[in-house]
Amino acid sequence: MYGKRKLTALAAVAAFSLSLALSACGGENTAATTQPTGLPTTVPTTVPTALPSMPGAAGGEFGPACATIPKDPANPGSLEMMAKQPVATAAAANPQLSTLAAAIQAGELADTLNNAEAVTVFAPTNEAFAKIPKADLDKVLADKELLKKILAYHVVDGKTAPNALAGTHKTLEGQDITVTGSGTEFKVNDTAMIVCGNIQTRNGVVYLVDSVLMPPS
Repeated sequence: MYGKRKLTALAAVAAFSLSLALSACGGENTAATTQPTGLPTTVPTTVPTALPSMPGAAGGEFGPACATIPKDPANPGSLEMMAKQPVATAAAANPQLSTLAAAIQAGELADTLNNAEAVTVFAPTNEAFAKIPKADLDKVLADKELLKKILAYHVVDGKTAPNALAGTHKTLEGQDITVTGSGTEFKVNDTAMIVCGNIQTRNGVVYLVDSVLMPPS
Protein backbone atom coordinates (compact mmCIF):
# COMPACT_ATOMS: atom_id res chain seq x y z
CA MET A 1 0.00 0.00 0.00
CA TYR A 2 2.79 2.35 0.93
CA GLY A 3 4.59 1.72 -2.36
CA LYS A 4 1.45 2.43 -4.36
CA ARG A 5 0.96 5.80 -2.62
CA LYS A 6 4.58 6.70 -3.24
CA LEU A 7 4.23 6.03 -6.98
CA THR A 8 1.06 8.14 -7.14
CA ALA A 9 2.79 11.06 -5.42
CA LEU A 10 5.76 10.86 -7.74
CA ALA A 11 3.45 10.87 -10.76
CA ALA A 12 1.67 13.98 -9.49
CA VAL A 13 4.98 15.80 -8.93
CA ALA A 14 6.12 14.89 -12.46
CA ALA A 15 2.87 16.12 -13.99
CA PHE A 16 3.09 19.39 -12.08
CA SER A 17 6.72 19.92 -13.19
CA LEU A 18 5.77 19.23 -16.82
CA SER A 19 2.92 21.77 -16.57
CA LEU A 20 5.34 24.42 -15.25
CA ALA A 21 7.77 23.75 -18.06
CA LEU A 22 5.10 24.07 -20.72
CA SER A 23 3.81 27.32 -19.20
CA ALA A 24 7.30 28.78 -19.16
CA CYS A 25 7.82 27.81 -22.78
CA GLY A 26 4.47 29.34 -23.80
CA GLY A 27 5.26 32.57 -21.92
CA GLU A 28 8.50 32.95 -23.83
CA ASN A 29 6.70 32.56 -27.22
CA THR A 30 4.04 35.09 -26.23
CA ALA A 31 6.65 37.67 -25.26
CA ALA A 32 8.52 37.09 -28.52
CA THR A 33 5.50 37.55 -30.81
CA THR A 34 3.70 40.47 -29.08
CA GLN A 35 3.81 43.66 -31.29
CA PRO A 36 4.29 47.15 -29.84
CA THR A 37 0.95 48.91 -29.44
CA GLY A 38 2.20 52.49 -29.88
CA LEU A 39 3.10 52.23 -33.58
CA PRO A 40 0.61 53.08 -36.39
CA THR A 41 -0.77 50.07 -38.23
CA THR A 42 -1.52 51.92 -41.48
CA VAL A 43 0.21 54.58 -43.59
CA PRO A 44 -1.86 57.61 -44.75
CA THR A 45 -2.44 57.44 -48.50
CA THR A 46 -4.43 60.64 -49.05
CA VAL A 47 -2.45 63.47 -50.69
CA PRO A 48 -3.61 66.92 -51.89
CA THR A 49 -4.96 66.80 -55.43
CA ALA A 50 -4.91 70.55 -56.11
CA LEU A 51 -3.23 73.67 -54.85
CA PRO A 52 -5.36 76.66 -53.77
CA SER A 53 -5.78 79.49 -56.27
CA MET A 54 -3.41 82.37 -55.73
CA PRO A 55 -4.74 85.94 -55.76
CA GLY A 56 -4.12 87.55 -59.11
CA ALA A 57 -3.74 84.24 -60.91
CA ALA A 58 -6.08 82.98 -63.60
CA GLY A 59 -8.97 81.33 -61.79
CA GLY A 60 -8.36 83.29 -58.55
CA GLU A 61 -10.38 86.38 -57.71
CA PHE A 62 -8.77 89.23 -55.80
CA GLY A 63 -9.73 92.49 -54.10
CA PRO A 64 -11.64 93.54 -50.95
CA ALA A 65 -15.06 93.68 -52.62
CA CYS A 66 -14.88 89.97 -53.47
CA ALA A 67 -15.79 89.28 -49.83
CA THR A 68 -19.32 90.63 -50.41
CA ILE A 69 -20.12 88.26 -53.28
CA PRO A 70 -22.65 85.59 -52.21
CA LYS A 71 -20.94 82.40 -51.01
CA ASP A 72 -23.84 80.01 -51.59
CA PRO A 73 -23.06 78.21 -54.89
CA ALA A 74 -26.79 78.10 -55.66
CA ASN A 75 -27.14 81.89 -55.40
CA PRO A 76 -27.40 83.47 -58.89
CA GLY A 77 -24.84 86.09 -57.84
CA SER A 78 -22.25 83.61 -56.61
CA LEU A 79 -18.97 83.08 -58.44
CA GLU A 80 -20.01 79.54 -59.34
CA MET A 81 -23.27 80.66 -60.96
CA MET A 82 -21.75 83.71 -62.67
CA ALA A 83 -19.18 81.45 -64.33
CA LYS A 84 -22.03 79.58 -66.04
CA GLN A 85 -23.79 82.70 -67.41
CA PRO A 86 -22.96 85.11 -70.26
CA VAL A 87 -21.50 88.34 -68.99
CA ALA A 88 -24.54 90.64 -69.01
CA THR A 89 -26.74 88.01 -67.35
CA ALA A 90 -24.02 87.33 -64.78
CA ALA A 91 -23.70 91.05 -64.00
CA ALA A 92 -27.46 91.34 -63.50
CA ALA A 93 -27.29 88.59 -60.85
CA ASN A 94 -24.45 90.26 -58.90
CA PRO A 95 -25.90 92.39 -56.07
CA GLN A 96 -23.05 94.91 -56.41
CA LEU A 97 -23.92 95.60 -60.06
CA SER A 98 -27.65 96.27 -60.03
CA THR A 99 -27.24 99.86 -61.27
CA LEU A 100 -24.93 98.72 -64.07
CA ALA A 101 -27.39 95.99 -65.02
CA ALA A 102 -30.17 98.59 -65.28
CA ALA A 103 -27.93 100.81 -67.43
CA ILE A 104 -27.11 97.88 -69.73
CA GLN A 105 -30.82 97.21 -70.18
CA ALA A 106 -31.56 100.90 -70.79
CA GLY A 107 -28.77 101.05 -73.35
CA GLU A 108 -29.99 97.84 -75.01
CA LEU A 109 -26.54 96.28 -74.77
CA ALA A 110 -27.42 93.04 -72.97
CA ASP A 111 -27.67 90.95 -76.14
CA THR A 112 -24.50 92.47 -77.58
CA LEU A 113 -22.51 91.57 -74.48
CA ASN A 114 -24.09 88.15 -74.01
CA ASN A 115 -23.45 87.17 -77.62
CA ALA A 116 -19.86 88.41 -77.75
CA GLU A 117 -17.26 85.69 -78.15
CA ALA A 118 -15.01 87.01 -75.38
CA VAL A 119 -14.90 90.35 -73.55
CA THR A 120 -13.39 92.04 -70.52
CA VAL A 121 -15.76 94.31 -68.59
CA PHE A 122 -14.60 96.96 -66.14
CA ALA A 123 -17.85 97.05 -64.21
CA PRO A 124 -18.70 100.04 -62.01
CA THR A 125 -20.27 99.00 -58.72
CA ASN A 126 -23.40 100.56 -57.27
CA GLU A 127 -21.12 102.72 -55.08
CA ALA A 128 -19.34 103.93 -58.23
CA PHE A 129 -22.61 105.13 -59.75
CA ALA A 130 -23.58 106.69 -56.41
CA LYS A 131 -20.63 109.08 -56.78
CA ILE A 132 -22.41 110.70 -59.74
CA PRO A 133 -25.01 113.34 -58.78
CA LYS A 134 -28.47 111.86 -59.28
CA ALA A 135 -29.55 114.54 -61.74
CA ASP A 136 -26.52 113.85 -63.93
CA LEU A 137 -27.00 110.08 -63.72
CA ASP A 138 -30.67 110.36 -64.64
CA LYS A 139 -29.70 112.50 -67.63
CA VAL A 140 -27.22 109.88 -68.84
CA LEU A 141 -29.69 107.03 -68.37
CA ALA A 142 -32.25 108.94 -70.42
CA ASP A 143 -29.82 109.55 -73.32
CA LYS A 144 -29.45 106.15 -74.98
CA GLU A 145 -26.63 107.11 -77.33
CA LEU A 146 -24.57 108.75 -74.58
CA LEU A 147 -25.27 105.79 -72.32
CA LYS A 148 -24.09 103.32 -74.97
CA LYS A 149 -20.92 105.35 -75.47
CA ILE A 150 -20.09 105.35 -71.77
CA LEU A 151 -20.87 101.66 -71.29
CA ALA A 152 -18.86 100.64 -74.36
CA TYR A 153 -15.90 102.53 -72.89
CA HIS A 154 -15.91 99.96 -70.07
CA VAL A 155 -15.59 96.95 -72.40
CA VAL A 156 -12.45 95.52 -74.02
CA ASP A 157 -12.42 92.81 -76.65
CA GLY A 158 -11.09 89.44 -75.47
CA LYS A 159 -10.52 88.03 -71.99
CA THR A 160 -7.78 89.94 -70.16
CA ALA A 161 -6.02 87.96 -67.43
CA PRO A 162 -4.64 89.75 -64.35
CA ASN A 163 -1.05 89.33 -65.53
CA ALA A 164 -1.97 91.19 -68.74
CA LEU A 165 -3.95 94.02 -67.15
CA ALA A 166 -1.21 96.62 -66.90
CA GLY A 167 -1.00 98.58 -70.14
CA THR A 168 -3.22 100.30 -72.69
CA HIS A 169 -6.38 98.62 -74.01
CA LYS A 170 -8.68 99.71 -76.83
CA THR A 171 -12.33 99.71 -75.76
CA LEU A 172 -15.40 98.87 -77.80
CA GLU A 173 -16.17 102.60 -77.73
CA GLY A 174 -13.01 103.13 -79.79
CA GLN A 175 -10.81 105.01 -77.33
CA ASP A 176 -8.18 103.58 -75.02
CA ILE A 177 -8.12 102.97 -71.29
CA THR A 178 -4.89 102.61 -69.33
CA VAL A 179 -4.43 100.21 -66.43
CA THR A 180 -1.56 100.65 -63.98
CA GLY A 181 -0.45 98.50 -61.08
CA SER A 182 0.53 94.89 -60.45
CA GLY A 183 -0.22 91.88 -58.28
CA THR A 184 -3.64 92.52 -56.77
CA GLU A 185 -3.69 96.34 -56.91
CA PHE A 186 -4.68 98.05 -60.16
CA LYS A 187 -6.06 101.43 -61.15
CA VAL A 188 -7.86 102.30 -64.39
CA ASN A 189 -7.19 105.71 -65.96
CA ASP A 190 -5.73 106.80 -62.60
CA THR A 191 -9.28 107.28 -61.31
CA ALA A 192 -10.90 103.88 -60.68
CA MET A 193 -9.55 101.17 -58.41
CA ILE A 194 -10.25 97.52 -59.22
CA VAL A 195 -11.98 96.32 -56.04
CA CYS A 196 -12.70 92.75 -57.14
CA GLY A 197 -10.94 91.27 -60.12
CA ASN A 198 -10.85 88.23 -62.34
CA ILE A 199 -14.51 87.23 -61.97
CA GLN A 200 -15.17 84.62 -64.61
CA THR A 201 -18.33 84.42 -66.72
CA ARG A 202 -19.16 82.10 -69.60
CA ASN A 203 -17.90 84.50 -72.27
CA GLY A 204 -15.96 87.12 -70.35
CA VAL A 205 -14.02 88.26 -67.34
CA VAL A 206 -15.23 91.04 -65.03
CA TYR A 207 -13.25 93.55 -62.97
CA LEU A 208 -15.33 95.57 -60.51
CA VAL A 209 -14.23 99.22 -60.32
CA ASP A 210 -15.12 101.87 -57.74
CA SER A 211 -15.67 104.74 -60.20
CA VAL A 212 -17.45 105.16 -63.52
CA LEU A 213 -15.03 105.61 -66.42
CA MET A 214 -15.81 108.56 -68.68
CA PRO A 215 -14.63 108.68 -72.32
CA PRO A 216 -12.15 111.53 -72.94
CA SER A 217 -14.33 113.01 -75.66
